[in-house]
Amino acid sequence: MTMLLRYSAASPYVRKVRVLAIETRLDEIIDLVETDAHAKPPELTEENPLGKVPTLITDDGLVLFDSPVICEYLDSAHGGTRMVPVATPGRWHVLRLQSVGDGIMDAAVAIVMEGRRPESEPSREVIERETDRIVRALDWLADNFEELGGRFNLGQIAVACALGYLDFRLPQLEWRSGRTPLANWFEAANRRDSMRKTRP
Repeated sequence: MTMLLRYSAASPYVRKVRVLAIETRLDEIIDLVETDAHAKPPELTEENPLGKVPTLITDDGLVLFDSPVICEYLDSAHGGTRMVPVATPGRWHVLRLQSVGDGIMDAAVAIVMEGRRPESEPSREVIERETDRIVRALDWLADNFEELGGRFNLGQIAVACALGYLDFRLPQLEWRSGRTPLANWFEAANRRDSMRKTRP
């Protein structure tokens, strides 16, 4: 059984999928194919109508896209402890945490893309709105720090990848300021083998 993952090393969404794959040892049966989604390669757009990475092709030819769906699939394909609990209420806490991490990624990517416009075109309104979104999410994580406790799970992976992306693309936000427990948690998570192997 071998799967194929179209990826970009800089994508936080791809990193989330890769971290989960390493944590569950599914990386051993996943072939990585670096793909520049911005170039709109036909092999990607024919497989994924959204033309985005990550895109996973399973061993039986099923094409899956968007990181939450891919992560759910991978979590169902290994024999170890699930990264998303099947039973409630734990499941909803993990999925909510994933949404917070993904939301930070969405906002950060929007800021990065806005910053790549010609100098006269970036929208300060967009950048300020998305920055506010990131700050609110970070404050929520700091205020609900207990959500990051327990066994490493998909929600924690999403948050760790989001914080890593802020370091990578938006260090000027200085997200650690006033959030020492969150920063300490991230430093510990960032030392995991799965996080070290997937740093952009």
